[in-house]
Amino acid sequence: MKIYTKKGDTGTTGLIGGTRVLKSSLRIEAYGTIDELNSYIGLIRDQKVGDYYSEQLLEIQDRLFTIGSSLASDPEKSSMKIPDLHAADIELLEKWMDEMDELLPEMKSFVLPGGHTTVSFCHIARCVCRRAERIIIDLHQHEFVADLVIMYTNRLSDYLFVLSRKITQDLGAPEHPWKPRM
Repeated sequence: MKIYTKKGDTGTTGLIGGTRVLKSSLRIEAYGTIDELNSYIGLIRDQKVGDYYSEQLLEIQDRLFTIGSSLASDPEKSSMKIPDLHAADIELLEKWMDEMDELLPEMKSFVLPGGHTTVSFCHIARCVCRRAERIIIDLHQHEFVADLVIMYTNRLSDYLFVLSRKITQDLGAPEHPWKPRM
């Protein structure tokens, strides 16, 4: 089977279920941004983050494929069985954040992204996750999107922020608080 089909040469692509839509449609933008996020999370996982966080990130990447499958399906025409998110997936993110938070100093101000390349990758992934969430919410205003998809992306951006702080601590990198000029 060849990777190219030439079906997209006119600017359309097929959803699961057979519906063809413009490649610029909100649904395509949503799952394309989830794919971008997954790539950034792979980049974080490729850093020296340790096996524990690497396994978490691998699990998250799997969930992002689940979200991508959901977003790539025509909610009205697809009869294909696709994987589902579960409330337990969100609870797992919360558990991981709580574990990291117990080891972190109290946050008293916003922190500036940076301090180490790996930390910066976490912040970039967090920003891409927030963008994905905004696009998904916009899509949800017009078409069906599972509530758990919205909840997971919201929680995932929080996870990525907490992970950035934990990696900052683990690497002994500086955490620079934002000091607003008044």
